[in-house]
Amino acid sequence: MDRTDKLKDRTYIITGATSGMGEATARLFAAQSAQLVLSGRSRERGEKLLEELKSSNPNIVIHYGDIAEEATNQRLVEIAMESFGRLDGFLCHAGILGLGAVTELSPHTWRKTLSTNLDAVFYLAHHALPVIQNGGTIILNASIAATKSFPNHAAYCTSKAGLVALGRQMALDYSPRVRVNVICPGPVDTPLIWSSAEAFPDPERAVADAAENTLLKRLGKPEDVANLCLFLSTAESAWITGAVVTIDGGITVK
Repeated sequence: MDRTDKLKDRTYIITGATSGMGEATARLFAAQSAQLVLSGRSRERGEKLLEELKSSNPNIVIHYGDIAEEATNQRLVEIAMESFGRLDGFLCHAGILGLGAVTELSPHTWRKTLSTNLDAVFYLAHHALPVIQNGGTIILNASIAATKSFPNHAAYCTSKAGLVALGRQMALDYSPRVRVNVICPGPVDTPLIWSSAEAFPDPERAVADAAENTLLKRLGKPEDVANLCLFLSTAESAWITGAVVTIDGGITVK
């Protein structure tokens, strides 16, 4: 990946950065000279990623913690200000599935899913918005599950619908100082899609069918989503806020 400077001197927090779409976004933003505060669950993957990225961009730090806890999100903002003296936005990619129909879900799984996928975003926004620079950007990774139901995904779909509402509300409340957009990926080839497929009788068939049912006849790549995140974080998208952008290979057209 060629190194350029679209994000030079700009600082972003990226959650879910040690896997899938979050990792792809971290790689792309690092290549664009951004200053990054990364967050993820896997210390092993995180340290490997950090070592790789810092070989060409030294302005990257990582913090491990439970993103569902307010203190973790508060600390991410503190690290950004302590390390780089500014914050220009954040991108929320962290998420879990919490599979099960309503009568099968334990209250603990329901609460954990909502806490990780929705409460965490509120916590990060609550602490980040007061210090985000004028012209800052926020991107929330929801899903086509925000508007499309899937078998045994009650908590997941609910949390993603909440993200759409929260993103649009923040766009309204904090414009024009900050732009806030929500992205809704379809079937992207990440560990999460394979975990999601466990809700179907034949998981491998379910993933293959998802690829075939897109108009472009393939699963999305994490890099497809990262490229959208870059566009929404730069001046090329300066008149876009409060948008809910579907990136799904056309699967929801059918």
